[in-house]
Amino acid sequence: MTRLVLLFAMGWLGFSSVSIVAAEPITGAVFPPSLESYQDGGVASLGAVLAGRIQAEPFNLVASVIFLLAIIHTFLAPKILHWSHEIQHRYEEQLREIHGPDLKEKIPRRFRQSIAASLLHFLGEVEVVFGIWAIPLALAILMSKGAGVARNYFDHTVTYTEPLFVVVIMAIAASRPIVQFAERILGLIAGRSPARWWLTLLTLGPLMGSLITEPAAMTICAVLLGREFYRLGPGKPFMYATLGLLFVNVSVGGALTNFAAPPVLMVAGKWGWSSAYMFEQVGLRALAGIVLSNLAYFLIFRREFSKLSTSSLILPGDESQRQEPVPLWITGVHLVFLGWTVLVAHESALFIGGFLFFVGFTLATTAYQNELEMRSPMLVGFFLAGLVIHGGLQGWWIEPVLGRLSVFPLLVGATILTAFNDNAAITYLATLVPNFSDPLKDAVVSGAICGGGLTVIANAPNPAGQSVLQKYFPEGSIAPGGLFLAALFPTLVTLFFFALPR
Repeated sequence: MTRLVLLFAMGWLGFSSVSIVAAEPITGAVFPPSLESYQDGGVASLGAVLAGRIQAEPFNLVASVIFLLAIIHTFLAPKILHWSHEIQHRYEEQLREIHGPDLKEKIPRRFRQSIAASLLHFLGEVEVVFGIWAIPLALAILMSKGAGVARNYFDHTVTYTEPLFVVVIMAIAASRPIVQFAERILGLIAGRSPARWWLTLLTLGPLMGSLITEPAAMTICAVLLGREFYRLGPGKPFMYATLGLLFVNVSVGGALTNFAAPPVLMVAGKWGWSSAYMFEQVGLRALAGIVLSNLAYFLIFRREFSKLSTSSLILPGDESQRQEPVPLWITGVHLVFLGWTVLVAHESALFIGGFLFFVGFTLATTAYQNELEMRSPMLVGFFLAGLVIHGGLQGWWIEPVLGRLSVFPLLVGATILTAFNDNAAITYLATLVPNFSDPLKDAVVSGAICGGGLTVIANAPNPAGQSVLQKYFPEGSIAPGGLFLAALFPTLVTLFFFALPR
């Protein structure tokens, strides 16, 4: 953990110095080309527009093919992880035939691990997929455009503020004082019943995202769901149903203000949407969708609550059972750090600097802290950084698709597109479409938040939830198909409410 924090600190110092003394971005040909540069506004056919844009910039097709391969990789990740476990198991069996049954005493740990299994395990981690595919993308840009353009794109064009923010907010929100505080507040409603905990965390928890941001709400809800629900051993369908509800509800529940949900944040300033406007347009619809979806799944799985084991599953290295109360003043300081991070969410140097002070405070109050968990936040940040790298090159086809849809098709289309690209990217590209009417603006944002739970890549906070909860699933991984099917019903429910006349 210490090395991770030191690397993070070095990155912050480097970022701060670069932001002060860096030269202007390299001049020359704009990459990727601005959408206005294609000058195809009068072309009626979508196919003709896409073909023309590929002809004008052939690298558009290359970037989208690499992005498609990355998406396919995310769906294959659980299978790759399964293969790694099989290879490791066969390797250990071979070692037992040679050295006997007790390998731990005879062979050091580093020699008990199959290199092939380790490599496949790395390739099967969903969080690293887009980072891996950023390498062939970078090589393709380097060979096609040259080193200057490649450097300019990765160092100047792509903005990493959101991945960095998610790293920081996840680490703070998952700290013991914050989780214990949220547990006590929500526990006043949930009591000691697993069913009431389930309903409380899936109803009130996502709505907290409108105040403390969606990544923070996702982290807190995932940690408490792991402790109060997943640890009790629910059946596999129930596990996926709960995960699908969590992802959809957080995506919708965080949109009641104009600053907490990434897809809303992308458009609020440019379109002049206030928090009052978001609450008026989204509030009752979001609440209705969340409540109805939760009640439907509750009725479907109501008998399983009585079957949950009273003896919890204890995972290696898990400190969540520590229940010693944290002094109120320490909790207050943590809440101040959380509030500061939310307040300066758009200023990387400020919230990373605040995080370094937070790390120092946790070290000074070690007796009331769990070990600061940085592995999951770092992996999630890496995932999102890779996603924004690839997503920045997909506007050439997403923008004309959005611009040719009427209100209801746009609502449905934005929901579908969100499953294959971060919903914040969808709404950002919508701001580039000229002459967008108010109903179209509402439709694209509504579709983006409704579809935010269908896949891990659909909404920025989803990787945080997956990172926290995947250890409870079979073989330690979450199947994309299982998540999609589980999230489909609540997605359709919320989509129905958002499709109603306003």
